[in-house]
Amino acid sequence: MSPIEIGEILKTRRQFLHLTQEDMEELCSVNKKTIQQVEMGKGNPSLETLGKLASTLGMELLVQVKDVENG
Repeated sequence: MSPIEIGEILKTRRQFLHLTQEDMEELCSVNKKTIQQVEMGKGNPSLETLGKLASTLGMELLVQVKDVENG
C-alpha cells in the first residue's frame, strides 16, 4: 500500500468520525502538521505515529511479511 493510499484511508476514517485534524492532535498527541503530511501521503511517519493515528480512529496496523516466492 502506498503512502498516498494510507493517507486517504486515514483521512476518510477521520472525516467519517467527524473529527478535525485539531481533534486528532489532541486525542493522539500527534502534531497537526504531521497529520496533514500523513493524509497527503507525504513525509515519512514512523510506525509509532501511524499506530497512534490508527488507534485513535478505531483502526489497527497490520504488518505482514511478504511471501517471497509469490512476490
